Amino acid sequence: MIDVTTYPVQTTSHSRLAECDFNTLQFGKTFADHMFVADYKDRQWQQPRIVPYGNLSLSPALSSLHYGQALFEGLKAYKNEAGEILVFRPEANARRLNASAERLCMPPLPEEMFLNGLAQLLSIDRDWIPTQPGYSLYIRPVMFATDDYIGVKPSDTYSFIIFCSPVGAYYSKPVRVKVETHYTRAAPGGMGFAKAAGNYAAAMYPSQLAQEQGYDQLLWTDGREHKYFEESGTMNVIFVINGKVVTPPTTDSILKGVTRDSVLQLARDWGYAVEERPVSVEEVIAAAKNGTLEEAFGAGTAATIAPIAVISHEGVDYTLPPVENRKLSNRLRQTMDNIKTGKAADPHGWIFKV
Repeated sequence: MIDVTTYPVQTTSHSRLAECDFNTLQFGKTFADHMFVADYKDRQWQQPRIVPYGNLSLSPALSSLHYGQALFEGLKAYKNEAGEILVFRPEANARRLNASAERLCMPPLPEEMFLNGLAQLLSIDRDWIPTQPGYSLYIRPVMFATDDYIGVKPSDTYSFIIFCSPVGAYYSKPVRVKVETHYTRAAPGGMGFAKAAGNYAAAMYPSQLAQEQGYDQLLWTDGREHKYFEESGTMNVIFVINGKVVTPPTTDSILKGVTRDSVLQLARDWGYAVEERPVSVEEVIAAAKNGTLEEAFGAGTAATIAPIAVISHEGVDYTLPPVENRKLSNRLRQTMDNIKTGKAADPHGWIFKV
């Protein structure tokens, strides 16, 4: 149970809740009434507060606009049948946020502030949490540099904000992916493991090229030789080859996904052999050709469990087995949905009630 610490609250004078059609939600386009805000200056975090969701007033000289000191997180909240608010693994997101902050030379955020601010915000905006199957409240924490200064150095001031968005599915159907062997998402020694805004900016142009060719996402490969898989644009990637669960290890160029970690834990619980090791493109394509590639799917907070229908490599599309025949990913999707909504036991203590 997350205790709700009381921070100062300014409630909105006009709730937009009645204007929201929860049956026609587009991912990331509808936002709840309030946001949690904390500012960093004089080498410490100042008094946090909750205010109405709204636009920010920013200087053209804002250092994060010029030098990229910006990071974010993503997690989700649900309701159980009793109407209680359930948050999936927020402590893991708080830890990962601080790992990203360290790499981007930004100040750590106290985990207690993250969790308590989130809990109070959700308590205030609890009616924004959808209850329909397959829907949730997506939570976006973001931190960015706020110095008004044109010069390459770490900022002395920062803002941290949490805002929320009721959402449906990120992918409405199995995804078609293309193996990227020219462009690089991240390199050893870089910041690929961090949820840094710049990582996603670097991926947009190659992803757009793939979408113009009819693919939903890229499967990124290593920056040295383009021989080994790393991750997809919005999710970690996991394969089932000849009965074994195989996924690339989380290095300094691969995001340490919370959903990925949860998936691997459940697979081990169910007796699957799980291998976290370098996975070559050659191995996966050979398995697709000889029929031992049983499943491929993405795992991420927004994407949840996203089955991969087609893998394209060097101009050839390899079609994977029908989604309805995939034992592991279908079981994972149902089990994780049940844990997140309180319909199933939570053996690993992943769920926090607000």
